[in-house]
Amino acid sequence: MRYLHTMVRVKDLGESMKFYCDLLGLEEIRRIENEKGRFTLVFLAARDDIAAAREKKAPSLELTYNWDTEDYTGGRNFGHLAYEVDNIYDFCARLQ
Repeated sequence: MRYLHTMVRVKDLGESMKFYCDLLGLEEIRRIENEKGRFTLVFLAARDDIAAAREKKAPSLELTYNWDTEDYTGGRNFGHLAYEVDNIYDFCARLQ
C-alpha cells in the first residue's frame, strides 16, 4: 500500500493558496481544471517532498475547489485519504 494524498475541500481557493503556500510554504505541483464537473483540484507538496510528488504524484495535499457555492459544515470540508493498493478486490476481501 502506498499513501497518495489527503483531500480537503476549500471554499475560497485564493485565500486557501495564500495560507497553504505563502504561510505554510507548500508548493503547487499540479492543477486540474474540470469545467464539466465544475471543480478545480490543486495538489500541493512540502519543500522536501516536491521531487517525490512530481515524479510519483505523492505525497501531497489535494485542495478541491467546487465552483458552485456550498457551506461546509460539520466536517464536510474533509474529503478523503487516498491510498494505492496492488489489487483493490483482494484488499477489500481481506477487510471484509
